[in-house]
Amino acid sequence: MENIVQVVAALIWKDNKFMICQRPANKTRAFQWEFVGGKAEKGETREEALIRECKEELDVTVKVGDIFMEVDHQYPDINVHLTLFNSEIAEGEVKMLEHNDIKWITPDEIQNFTFCPADKDILEKIIREYK
Repeated sequence: MENIVQVVAALIWKDNKFMICQRPANKTRAFQWEFVGGKAEKGETREEALIRECKEELDVTVKVGDIFMEVDHQYPDINVHLTLFNSEIAEGEVKMLEHNDIKWITPDEIQNFTFCPADKDILEKIIREYK
């Protein structure tokens, strides 16, 4: 089995909505929706990786909270261990530096979007806990 890639992501709430980001056209799983985040680099803690990714992708500084959920998923091209942290924007205004689109949605709106398959169990948990 190939190496498992450590991926981190942020569950960011504003009022009763959470942030989702649409992958750009030039990446695998183009135009699918996901949580902001990315791969942890060698030597980084998961929290450090998430802070860096949010700065690179949204130009915001996040405060990383506790882990909402962890998921292992095997894509055809990559095996990921995804850690989703409860997070909040500590400073900065969200800018779309990498994604095709960014939306704030309620748990009731999840079914209106096509998410990356690794997020399926996470989305089900959000629906269970926040509806």
